[in-house]
Amino acid sequence: MSAPQTNPLQIQPQQLLQGLAPVVAPTTRVLVLGSFPGVASLVAQQYYGHQRNQFWVILQALWPQHPMPASADYAGRCAWVLARGLGIWDVYAACEREGSLDSAIRNARLNDFAALRAQLPRLVAIVHNGGESFSHARRVRAALGLDAPGGTGSTIASLRLPSTSPANASWSLARKTQAWADALGRFGLL
Repeated sequence: MSAPQTNPLQIQPQQLLQGLAPVVAPTTRVLVLGSFPGVASLVAQQYYGHQRNQFWVILQALWPQHPMPASADYAGRCAWVLARGLGIWDVYAACEREGSLDSAIRNARLNDFAALRAQLPRLVAIVHNGGESFSHARRVRAALGLDAPGGTGSTIASLRLPSTSPANASWSLARKTQAWADALGRFGLL
């Protein structure tokens, strides 16, 4: 009896990808939530690590009075945003996905927002970087306990901003920058 033949084209179950830790501080006023890091970001272990993602470019344009040091490595960029009152995380803690597109996300698991809430005493807004993240705005708010009866969370805004991803080619850099400026200015970050 011969061994069963394996088909080299057989689709294997996708590996569960793990997201990145939050970049937050007690001084965080606005939390930026993406959906889940793309392949380049996961490989680099850095938020917005794809060279064509416009996240860091937009923030540099918004804070010309506080330029990001030219030699800033990732840790320096994180310190730079934290000093401006901005935090970074994602909606999903883990998922299965082939490639980097949000539309390819499968079996996603939300991050533990309830555990994060105590770390954000000055939070005034949650800004969703794109539509996939924003599609979970209600779940994020519920997990943070923001809409509990009698709570103060109802004063914390949630809004959708255009994705800074290179996949969002329908928005020009200037248009994205203006939308981000309007939002961050509204919450005192400009």
